[in-house]
Amino acid sequence: MILNHLWGFYTAPKQEWQNVDKKHESYFYVLSHILIISLIPAGMAYYASAHLGWDIGAGATAETVKLTQASAASMAVAMYCGLLFGVSALAVLIHQLAKAFDAKPNYTQSLEIAAYTATPLFMSGFSAFYPELWFIMMAVLVGVSYSVYLLYTGVPIMMHIPEEKGFIFSSSVVTCGLVLMVILMVLSVILWSLGLGPQHM
Repeated sequence: MILNHLWGFYTAPKQEWQNVDKKHESYFYVLSHILIISLIPAGMAYYASAHLGWDIGAGATAETVKLTQASAASMAVAMYCGLLFGVSALAVLIHQLAKAFDAKPNYTQSLEIAAYTATPLFMSGFSAFYPELWFIMMAVLVGVSYSVYLLYTGVPIMMHIPEEKGFIFSSSVVTCGLVLMVILMVLSVILWSLGLGPQHM
């Protein structure tokens, strides 16, 4: 069943990583997990931008800003593709980094780490039901923190390496993840400068 590890990662993450390690899923199963979980932030971004609107300003000067449905849809599709690219690229980096730590995972195992680690961050997309910037930033911060915790917890188990090596490995992955995020942000700015930015109502 798709997403059947989701509850376990929130209630008993170490045990759930051990369950994943004992019974590795197929490549298409993990890919299905990514395809579904990436819909949450992209879909919620569309809904919040096109239907709920964002409050810009404070107090009496606050103004609700909405995007046209076409613009919100195109940005949601771009966001969805960016998330899929980010997780896939992170899996490739994990796979390549493993060689330096005497670990020999296959690509599917690396994709499992990337996919399940990214899940709490993507789940924070539900915060867009309340499109206030401070609330969403708090939710994203919680999601990022738990994703990093899952990474540090899961790497030693999935890679079969000591915790000391796992800590260094995980720190390297976090650094690579930050670099990927910056790359995606730069690409977004470039696309906006080419006239593909949002269109307001």
